[in-house]
Amino acid sequence: MQDQIWLTTEEAASYLRLKERKLYELVGQGAVPCTKVSGKWLFPRGGLDRWLEAGLSRPAGFDTVPPPPIVGGSQDSLLELAIRESGCGLALLAEGSQAGLDRLVRSEVAIAALHLHATPDDDAANLAAIRAEPSLHDAVVINFARREQGLLLAPDNPLGIDGLGAAIAKGARFAQRQRGAGAQLLLLSLLERAGVPSGRMIVADGICATGQDLALAIRSGRADCGIAARAIAMAFGLAFLPLVWEHVDLVMRRRSYFEPATQKLLAWMRSPDMAARAKEFGGYDLSISGSVRLNR
Repeated sequence: MQDQIWLTTEEAASYLRLKERKLYELVGQGAVPCTKVSGKWLFPRGGLDRWLEAGLSRPAGFDTVPPPPIVGGSQDSLLELAIRESGCGLALLAEGSQAGLDRLVRSEVAIAALHLHATPDDDAANLAAIRAEPSLHDAVVINFARREQGLLLAPDNPLGIDGLGAAIAKGARFAQRQRGAGAQLLLLSLLERAGVPSGRMIVADGICATGQDLALAIRSGRADCGIAARAIAMAFGLAFLPLVWEHVDLVMRRRSYFEPATQKLLAWMRSPDMAARAKEFGGYDLSISGSVRLNR
């Protein structure tokens, strides 16, 4: 993912060929992508491009190409099983939450599985990210499950780690997820909340593309700890230190919601099989599974 370019109010107004006063009106209406830092508004140039594209007038009979039947974004053990057991026919492309959202914006996947974090206990991070994407004006966000995330440790916790601070103090090697992965965002936000500079963290060699890869890094001895779900810890026989519960949401455009493959997946999520398998995995809360969290 390329680094985002941020424009000042003056630069954004010039880029959009608008008066600054008009741009402030759009900001006040929540109609244009922006953020406020130290009292000043900043505008993502890529977001402005997508905002303009979303408002394009299209010729009569012009049909957009449907996205491929792929679920991108975060890796989740229960979601993998749900896709397989439901027979929905959707494929999986687990690259991390932000990568999945980026692909959804570009219509390269039909559904993105997200668990983004602005703060450790931020239940609204997924929704905020969708609202910040003007081109996802037709997005639907369905809660897949809430799951428990924590610190994975070697079996029997030989280093006696009882928290992130202790892991850093004892020189534990942290397995890292890729930039934009929800687990990596969570780790950085937890360190920030604890007042621990991320630069003090000893990083294990390599990047772990999924939670399973992270667990393997710990099992093999390449790393001492890392952030992942309880279900991953249980599957790999690792010690687990619980930290937070988070939303795993399925995000799609409205047209994808009504596709037979999506409906088949959602139907399986409402079945007793989903609840039974979640119990086997451990670390899942299905109390609001299948509920609509956002319908733009």
